[in-house]
Amino acid sequence: MFPLHLISLLFIAPPTDHEEENGSENRTDGTRAPAPSKYDSILQRGDLLEVPRTLFTHFGIYLGGGKVAHLIPDILPVVSGDESAIREMVTNNRLILGVIAKCASVRVDSVEDFAYGSEIIVNEMDKVCSRPPLDGDEVGRRAEKLRGSVAYSLLWYNCEHYVMYCRYGTCMSFQTSQVGVIAVVLFELWACVFWSFILGWFCDCISVCSTLGHHQYEH
Repeated sequence: MFPLHLISLLFIAPPTDHEEENGSENRTDGTRAPAPSKYDSILQRGDLLEVPRTLFTHFGIYLGGGKVAHLIPDILPVVSGDESAIREMVTNNRLILGVIAKCASVRVDSVEDFAYGSEIIVNEMDKVCSRPPLDGDEVGRRAEKLRGSVAYSLLWYNCEHYVMYCRYGTCMSFQTSQVGVIAVVLFELWACVFWSFILGWFCDCISVCSTLGHHQYEH
């Protein structure tokens, strides 16, 4: 356990100064709405948010009150039981190692922690998804209902699959579809090069054998 404890210290972000606000109200479905936030004037409950993280775009659902629900890989729960540290902002190191370990969860963070210093894009997916978005409250309800640990897969269930289900009712990922297409193209190119090499080698062998046979016939 001692080595695991040391590893966990490497991925614990310093505490942030986010304060919990009071004054939240109950919604019509009985759930408790988050306290008002400055972001409520520019974002609506159920909005789909995008930010760049590592090599991919990271996605989340705005819940209101300056809070975002998002599915994010995180190695820290594997190496530490410190709940207060786990609740801190997920750094890129924690995220990448979480992808490798296939450890992730749907969690609720502040807009600032979700953005991780990047500019937020709002509802851009509405332009490319063939399905219309669901009602904002329904989107938020779905996002909140799925909170907790999940079986993570970079190709089959990532943060984009999560938000697509919440907002559009379909579980898909344009990012990984593009990655899959690129992988197929690269594989086909590799196959062409490989078989071209094999064919060339085979032709060379036939040519050498033919030449040797010709010389033997002459002698």
